[in-house]
Amino acid sequence: MDFDLDETQQAVAELAATVLRGEADSARTAQALAGECGYDETLWKAMGQAGLLALALPESLGGDGFGPVEVASVLAAVGRQTQPVPALATLALGVLPVVALGSVEQQRALLPEVADGQILTAAIREASRAMPIDPATTARRSGARFIVTGRKLGVQYAAQAHRVLVTTDAGVLIVDPRAEGVTLIRTPSSSGAPEFTMRLDEVPVAETDLLSSDVATVHRLATAGAAAVGHGVIAGALALTAGHLGTRHQFGKPLATFQAVAQEIADVYIVARTVELAAASVNWRLAAGLDADDDLDVAGYWLAQELPAALQVCHHLHGGLGVDITYPMHRYYSQAKDLARFVGGAAYRLDLIGARCSSN
Repeated sequence: MDFDLDETQQAVAELAATVLRGEADSARTAQALAGECGYDETLWKAMGQAGLLALALPESLGGDGFGPVEVASVLAAVGRQTQPVPALATLALGVLPVVALGSVEQQRALLPEVADGQILTAAIREASRAMPIDPATTARRSGARFIVTGRKLGVQYAAQAHRVLVTTDAGVLIVDPRAEGVTLIRTPSSSGAPEFTMRLDEVPVAETDLLSSDVATVHRLATAGAAAVGHGVIAGALALTAGHLGTRHQFGKPLATFQAVAQEIADVYIVARTVELAAASVNWRLAAGLDADDDLDVAGYWLAQELPAALQVCHHLHGGLGVDITYPMHRYYSQAKDLARFVGGAAYRLDLIGARCSSN
């Protein structure tokens, strides 16, 4: 396996870093999240103008025809700057599943306006189950349509989305979040990013809006996207912490020269490199059409278990400065907690690994 980016992929990564670098600010982030739309519209528009939102769109729809590896570069850049934009929701939960599973007609209906900033998302999580392969949400046939009933949790940007991909017992359905029978209830997140409980009460969905019966692919792309964001989050937090330790003095010496401090930051580095490798592996395997399930389970566990713990160490190494809401560290920590919850938590992820090991 060679996870090195080729020239085109490297150019994508550099473009994403250029568009996103240096734009994050605690006050601006808080203002964007508290606004009516719940994200930084100016930055989201800039990403669209730079072509970053069209990377995975088919060439026939004005996109570049790229896949998970290129999208992962964008998501990592978003995570590194902890930018308040719906990139994970739109690119990993929306665009990639539609490209992978949707018909030509469905792609034409859903994707072209994404390049200009239209938001897509997916509703995949249910009570006590982060990504169930057998969703409790039901979709019974009634003539030429489905009647959808169920409840989804933690749906990112549901109120802002043009459409939501909803996993059901019949497959993945394309649902209008403003349709009759859909109720959206805003729920809190650590970062403040918009999340909603989505209640579906006898919601009619046209038969032509069945994206696919393949629920697992949506889960795979969601976990891979989260791993990419997690890679950016821990990389950004590590760089911030290392810079602090190199300039902060105690007893007349930089904190970085103390052995205990060096050991703690080394532990964070190990987590950062492992998450980076996990993200690269799962997205490379998905792009190559290879089985990525083992790697996805490992990536999910590291996001849930090791990522928040590493951010706790970064907080500790910053002392009281780390919890100051005007300082960037709190943004990284809150993002890490949201990602851990998104993939289901450490116990849930460990159960999945155990089940896979026992079945082999």
